[in-house]
Amino acid sequence: MESIPHILVVDDDREIRELLARFLERHQLRVTLARDAREARRAWPNGHFQLVVLDLMMPGESGLDLARFLRGQSEVPIIMLTAMGEETDRIIGLELGADDYVPKPFNPRELLARIRAVLRRAGDAGVARVEAAGRPLRFAGWELDPARRRLLNPEGAEVPLTGGEYDLLLALAERANRVLTRDMLLDLLRGRQAGPFDRAIDVAVSRLRRKLDDAGRDAQLIKTVRGGGYVLAATVERG
Repeated sequence: MESIPHILVVDDDREIRELLARFLERHQLRVTLARDAREARRAWPNGHFQLVVLDLMMPGESGLDLARFLRGQSEVPIIMLTAMGEETDRIIGLELGADDYVPKPFNPRELLARIRAVLRRAGDAGVARVEAAGRPLRFAGWELDPARRRLLNPEGAEVPLTGGEYDLLLALAERANRVLTRDMLLDLLRGRQAGPFDRAIDVAVSRLRRKLDDAGRDAQLIKTVRGGGYVLAATVERG
C-alpha cells in the first residue's frame, strides 16, 4: 500500500468526490476524500499524501486559504480545480505554488493524466535530477544545490522556494545566457504546450525575481526578452 500514491481530493461536491474516488482507485491510486478545508486539515497530519486535488470555490475556508496552509506545511504537489473564468483566483493559486490547474467541467481522464504528470515530475525532481546533476550551480554569488533542492544567497542563508520556483530556476540556470520562451519552459517543467496556463511562467518569474533581489541588490538576474521569453543573465559554474 505504501508504494501506491496517496491522493487527497478536497471538493464540496459529493458527486465529484465520489466519481474521482472510484475512477482514481481503478487506476491504482489511493484516495482520501474531504468535503471542505476543515476535513482536509484533519486528514492532513497522518495522510502522507503525494498530491492534493483541491477545489478553489468551497464554502467556509476557501481553496486558496487551504492551499496557503498546505504550502506552509510542505511542498506536496497541488492541482487546483477551478470554474471557467476564475482567472484571478487561478493566478493567486499559482502564486501560492500550485503545480497545475484543471478547469471545471473536466474529463476524469484528463485529470488522471495531469496527476500522473505532476507525480512524475515530483519523482524526477527528487531522484533522477539529483543523480544526473548533483553538483551545485553557482552564479552571481548564489548557489543552487540540486542534491538538497535549496537556494543559498551570497551570505549563505537559505532562500525558501516552492517546488515550481525551484524547478524554474534550475531550468534557467542549466541554460544560462540562453533565451527560453514560455513554450520551452512549459515543455521543460510540465511537458505540455502553453495555453491558458502560460501566465504561470510569468507569475513564477515574478516571484523568483523578488526572492533573487536579495534586499536591495539591483542587478536583475532574470531578464525579459521582448517577444521571446526569459534568460538567466549570469555566468554559471557547476561544482
